[in-house]
Amino acid sequence: MRASDVIAIGDLAARAGVSVSAIRFYEARGLLNPFRNSGGQRRFLRSDIRRLSFILIAQQLGLSIEAIRAELAKLPDGRTPTAKDWTRMSQGIRAMIDDRIATLTRTRDLLDGCIGCGCLSLERCKLYNPEDRAGKRGAGPRYVLGDAVEVADQG
Repeated sequence: MRASDVIAIGDLAARAGVSVSAIRFYEARGLLNPFRNSGGQRRFLRSDIRRLSFILIAQQLGLSIEAIRAELAKLPDGRTPTAKDWTRMSQGIRAMIDDRIATLTRTRDLLDGCIGCGCLSLERCKLYNPEDRAGKRGAGPRYVLGDAVEVADQG
């Protein structure tokens, strides 16, 4: 490994735009795996800039630390991931993003009408969800969760 392949924690923090304590947080949760030099200082692979960027983006998308860890586990340890490695990993997160987009779209489209939970308008629920038919499918906002609105549910 060349000296240019490794960076100090402060350099990683500056490059990614996060604090050193944030990097230590991600390390403690198994998202980053530095090694120690002979002086005991943390050193990161330059490719950890990309891993850290992925972590920050995934958090902005609402992924949990556990989900991020599971996706990062698909990347090779100890070497710079290739484009093929990143493509393979991105397929899993792509499905999560698509699910989230679908939920957000349903929420947006149903937000000012009936969302199948009986909470927005008791008068309208008499028309769209008589006898709380949506509630028989389970708890929560059934239509936002993806249940189809059936003709019977519309009264």
